[in-house]
This record gives sequence, C-alpha cells and structure tokens, in this order.
Amino acid sequence: MQSSPNPAPLKNSEDMMNTTDTSLPRMNRRVVLAAALSGLLLTGGGIAAYSARAAVPAAAAAPQAAQVDTAEVIHRPITDWQDFSGRLEAVDRVEIRPQVSGILTQVHFQDGSTVSKGQVLFTIDPRPFAAEVARAEAQLAAAEARVAYTASDLARAERLIADNAVSRHDFEEKQNAARDAAASVQAARAALRLARLNLEYTAIKAPIDGRLSRAEVTVGNLVSANGGPALTTLMSSKRIYAAFDVDEQTFLKSVNPAQGARLPVHLGLADQDGHPVEGRIHSVDNRLDTTSGTIRVRAVFDNPGGQLIPGLYARIRLGSGTPREAVLIDDRAVGTDQDKRFVLVVDGDNKAAYREVRLGNLQDGLRVVENGLKPGERIVVNGLQRVRPGDPVMPHAVAMEGSAPIAAVATPHAMKTRI
Repeated sequence: MQSSPNPAPLKNSEDMMNTTDTSLPRMNRRVVLAAALSGLLLTGGGIAAYSARAAVPAAAAAPQAAQVDTAEVIHRPITDWQDFSGRLEAVDRVEIRPQVSGILTQVHFQDGSTVSKGQVLFTIDPRPFAAEVARAEAQLAAAEARVAYTASDLARAERLIADNAVSRHDFEEKQNAARDAAASVQAARAALRLARLNLEYTAIKAPIDGRLSRAEVTVGNLVSANGGPALTTLMSSKRIYAAFDVDEQTFLKSVNPAQGARLPVHLGLADQDGHPVEGRIHSVDNRLDTTSGTIRVRAVFDNPGGQLIPGLYARIRLGSGTPREAVLIDDRAVGTDQDKRFVLVVDGDNKAAYREVRLGNLQDGLRVVENGLKPGERIVVNGLQRVRPGDPVMPHAVAMEGSAPIAAVATPHAMKTRI
C-alpha cells in the first residue's frame, strides 16, 4: 500500500497570523484591533473607579478643620428691662378763661404757638374797667379828705373837753366820726385795688410756659367770667409725663414705692429706634385695677425741644432696681433648630460641640443667655454654617460685638443626626 504523502507541518502562530492577515480582509483586521483596545480601556477604568471608591472613606474619616471666628462669652452685671406701651400726657394743662366779662378786642397768638409765662394772649375792652378805676380813685380821695376833717374836729374837741367846754356826748360823736372816716378810707382803697385788678384782667396772660391750642373765641364776641367757654388751652412743654400700666408681678418686684428703689426708665416714640430719652418714675397710683390686674405708673421726661407732644404713643422700657450677673453673646453666634436656639462651643481640642441655649433680652447690642453657657467658654461667632457638631475647627479669636437681631440659621438634617 502506498503511503500517503506526509502532511504539511503546522505553522507557528506568527505564520498563522500572517496567514490570517493574508486571508482576512482589511476591515476585519480593524475590528479586531478596536476590540482589543476597548478591553484595555475598560480594564483601566475599573481600576480607577475602584481607587476613587477606596479614597472616599479615607477622606470622610479625616475631615479638614474649617477656619471660624470664635469669641469668649461676656460675663458682667446687667439690669433687667421690661417693655411697656403708654401715652404721653402734659404735666400742666390749663384752660384759659376770662376773669372779667367784656368784649374781646384782640387775639395775640397764632394757633399752636409756643408762649412764655406772662405773655398776653387775649385783650378784653378795658375802657369800662379804666372808668371804674377812676371812680374808685375819686372815692378814695373823698374818704381821705373826710379823714382829715374828722381828725381835725376830734383834736379840737379834745382841747375843749379838757375845759368842760363841750359835752361828753358831742366828744364821743366826734370820735366815732373819725373812726368811721378811717374805715371809709380802707374800703375805698380796697375798691381801688379791685378796680385796678379787674383792669389788669382785661389783658389775659399765659399762666405757664407751654404750647397753645387754637383760639376758641374770635374778636368781637362777648366773653363771660361766669361759666363761659374756655378761650383756649395751654399745655406745658418743658417736661412731659408718660403714663403706662404695669402688671401685678412687676409692681411687687420693682415698682412698689415701699421698696424705695430708683428705677431707670427710658422712652422711645413710634418712629424711633431704641429708647433714647431717659427719665424717672414720678408717681404710682394708689390702687390696682382689679379688672385688668394692672396699676397706673407715671414717668416724667425732659422735653427741651418740644418733640414730645401729649397724646403720642410711647414705648417705655423699665429697668429693675438691682443689677445681676449674666452671660452675653453676639446674635450672630445663635442658630435655630426648629423651635430651639443653639450655639457651637469650641472645646480645648478645638472641636465644635452643640449647645442648646435659652435667650433673654438684648443688652447694648448683645443677647442675654439665661441658660446654657458658662463664663469663660468659647463659641463660634462667624462661620456657623460651615461647621457641624464634632468637627475640628481652626479658631480665629475675635472680640464679641453686638449685631442685628437673631439670624435664622437653619440646622441641616444631617447636623441633627450627628448630634
């Protein structure tokens, strides 16, 4: 049997590739190369993604310290203040009325003007009263002449009675006539003073310094001294009252006059910021109103510029008599957590700690902390949004300063979960 010819020897891989290269079309070679390149890219991307995922826990485990402004809380004596509302009242209020009846001839002021004590406001026709003065002067002259005559007659009778040249009865009559003449002089002088006084009353003058209302009666009208209408009203302006009602607890705690404390009180108008006008308590009513449970208090304030006018709404701030120690902070350091207020306290390791606080009133631009902080503690005053409880911080020491009202810094939900 004739053996078959030896099969051709197998080609190596290079030869096969060359064979493939010669046998496959040019387009198939490009597909193979693209598939190989894509495999390499996918392998590299997976390695990079794995490296990135591995780096995230490492970064979260070691957060970087945020730079924040910190300040030590202020500890000092303060005076507690309470706010009330009230109305301004004139210290003196005068209704200008005539003291004599007559025809009004002049009005000497403009409505609403400021006048001084003794300044003439109205004039009543003085002629009838001037005539009365002249008549009274004539009566006084007649009475004085009678006094002179009776005195001379009595002196002559005294010489005659010594010689028994006149009877005792005639002598006593001359004595009575002299006494009657002297009394008539006194009456005439009184009548003259009254006539002159009535003449002065025809010039109606301001009894106090103050601001006038409008003239209620015009020139030409007959004014009466017997129950007629007021000509105008005059209110003092150098000082003014602020009347307000305080509750029973405040009265017992500080306002009661029996305690003898001098309480600071300040006033502000509706268009003013704060309470710039300083005064003092003038009086406290003698009874508590059982209906409202309050007692009326009057404070008095200087009013040199006349800016304070009776009837204006007044904001009153009343201080307690005894100062107390308190902790104060800047409002910028306070955050809000729903209905709570909190600060971030920086401990000795420079880490931020959540601390809930109970706040009080403002004192010279700083907020009183009633509970939650102690003297000497440091808190974050700027950068509250960049820090969460437990985070390390890089503190930058600054002074505690007053600021605007509390900033509504909402606490993220993540902060609450970490507390």
